[in-house]
Amino acid sequence: MTQRKVRVRFAPSPTGLLHMGGLRTALFNYLFAKKENGDFILRIEDTDQTRFMEGAEKYIIDSLEWCGIKFNEGIKIGGPHAPYKQSERKDIYLKYTEQLIRSGHAYYAFDTAEELENIRNEYEASKRNFTYDATVRNNLKNSFTLSEDEVKQRIDKGEQYVVRFKIPENRQIIFEDKIRGKVTVHSSTLDDKVLYKSSGMPTYHLANVVDDHLMEISHVIRGEEWLPSTPLHILLYEAFGWMDDMPVFAHLPLILKPDGKGKLSKRDGDRLGFPVFPLQWTNPETKEITSGYRESGYFPEAFINMIALLGWNPGTEQELFSEEELINSFSLERINKSGARFDPEKAKWFNHQYLLKKSDDELTNLYQKILIEKNIQVDISLIKKIVIMVRERANFVKDIWEQSSFFFISPETFDEKAIAKNWKQNTPELLSEVKNILSSTEPFIAEPIHDNIKIFIENKGIGFGQVMIPLRIALVGAGKGPDLVQIIEMLGKDEVVRRIDFALKKIKI
Repeated sequence: MTQRKVRVRFAPSPTGLLHMGGLRTALFNYLFAKKENGDFILRIEDTDQTRFMEGAEKYIIDSLEWCGIKFNEGIKIGGPHAPYKQSERKDIYLKYTEQLIRSGHAYYAFDTAEELENIRNEYEASKRNFTYDATVRNNLKNSFTLSEDEVKQRIDKGEQYVVRFKIPENRQIIFEDKIRGKVTVHSSTLDDKVLYKSSGMPTYHLANVVDDHLMEISHVIRGEEWLPSTPLHILLYEAFGWMDDMPVFAHLPLILKPDGKGKLSKRDGDRLGFPVFPLQWTNPETKEITSGYRESGYFPEAFINMIALLGWNPGTEQELFSEEELINSFSLERINKSGARFDPEKAKWFNHQYLLKKSDDELTNLYQKILIEKNIQVDISLIKKIVIMVRERANFVKDIWEQSSFFFISPETFDEKAIAKNWKQNTPELLSEVKNILSSTEPFIAEPIHDNIKIFIENKGIGFGQVMIPLRIALVGAGKGPDLVQIIEMLGKDEVVRRIDFALKKIKI
């Protein structure tokens, strides 16, 4: 028997932003397709027009492009199964809806939302749950209680209706999930889900199954929130006679909050100060800005590496993966069943590792862009020296500015805690003497600068900290920064003297 070609799809809905959990779903589909020499398809499931968000579709595409996740078919690039947007496939869904009605697997229902709400309230009053299923369908306003002529008349008059799937009674639906193993659901727990509305739009369930079949999808890899819908989807495959072509299902675990208690949400990111979306987003109506990994300074390869290890493990201690290594190592069998806790500090660690992988020249060019944005124009060789000095301390390129801004902007204020701890009565006298020594140091380079300060301190019989920490405060503004002698050399004699004089005037104890 010829093995079926692997074809997977990522099918987001443009009703909101692409959460990092959704992007992980896209990544896992992409890795699996590449590993198996298969096809990866991008399909937009926009059947829910009431919740459509302007700009969401572009945001999805931009996010995938930033992450380097490429697809073989789909919106924007087309393919043999076009169109790839469900709102453009309405005629297809009508055809298959009518097929289900003819075969007795679906039926028209004319109950209004108000009527169903009244029934639901009656049930709640008697402490019962109302479900539109086999126990009630013969008492409601649908094809089972109305004659064929009356159904036709209602439709011809333009009366609103939905088409519901007829869930079979007393059935065990059993399927194998690649991640969760054998799953068994009894049909009595399922309701007669709406498949199609008189507006001409299908619901997710119908469109999803029809499109997956027509697009020859071999594996459905999606979030675990869709696991409860899978029994219905299997019944739909059965009703259409497509069981031989039914895809393999794999439901991914949730990405959990840092404390492990519940699904990670935008509110968690807002509360704890980290992004949960790949790209920044500005709400066109409220102008509210939602932070993104790209704008927060993450490298796309670090972001991809980080989310790949949320719910999947390679079976080794390796944590850093190139795209090729991820593809070669990936398998559905090594995806965990349980939720994956997100650690924002670990995310920073990943970015730090990828920053260290960058060449000095590449980091220099990235940092130069930040300086240009701040209207700072300096020689590229100086920028490179600074980058080499501080790169080990940075998680993000923007951190290089925080670690080195004093090279470009002379401190106007000084760290009060550092002063309180290190600025003594004799500090001004010591710094004045050091200033004089530095003024006469030639050549003004690291080795003689270091030697002259060392000789001064030894002759005074004092500790290095009594001089070097106050000197650092005077030059940097705080008790931080890279090697002080290098700082002195790079600032230059005139600037060092000027900063010491300013600090001596400004700092009073």
